[in-house]
Amino acid sequence: MVRDGYYYGLTFIAAGILLGWLTRPAWAIIPFLLAAFFLQFFRDPERVIPAEPGAVVSPGDGKVTDVAVGNDKRLRISIFLNVFNVHVNRSPISGVLREVKYVRGKFVNAMSDLSADQNEQNIATVEGDDGQFVIFKQIAGLLARRIVFNPKAGDRLERGQRVGMIKFGSRVDVVLDASARVNVKIGDHVKGGSTILAYLQPRETASAGSVSATQKAY
Repeated sequence: MVRDGYYYGLTFIAAGILLGWLTRPAWAIIPFLLAAFFLQFFRDPERVIPAEPGAVVSPGDGKVTDVAVGNDKRLRISIFLNVFNVHVNRSPISGVLREVKYVRGKFVNAMSDLSADQNEQNIATVEGDDGQFVIFKQIAGLLARRIVFNPKAGDRLERGQRVGMIKFGSRVDVVLDASARVNVKIGDHVKGGSTILAYLQPRETASAGSVSATQKAY
């Protein structure tokens, strides 16, 4: 359970008890339901992290809404998280966090393609141990109003490591080399840290300059 779950959950439970005691027991139903919702929303289950070489795991729970190669020849996998999904986000690969960029923007419905470019988002670029650069984006949705990302540039990340969360409905995108072997399709339901989205193909370490170029493209 994320700490926020205890904060909201216990607060509404206390409010329900107090309201039921001061008025009628029936009035406690609404705060109890809200308590149940927040306890469910902020859950943080343990996951079995795949150990296969080159595996790129999903940064979050949800439904795959897009798998496509853009004009810049980079593969993008988009995942929509509804309010009933686990919203804790995890690193898709092991490596060094080279860049973190927070971009303020709109709160368009995360199901829309426009959200990838227009919505408020956090963009993290990780250089994998094999030299591949993988970008994953936390994108705010219609209801999401806060993005949490804890690591800082230069930190070492492990595949499946918890890195933050998006509060309420949202979206995560993973951007990687088009040579990657895709392991999911549109409509699949995935779990953060345990579902393998794709397998990276080994190659020489990319130059530092390519990070900025890739970052600007997304």
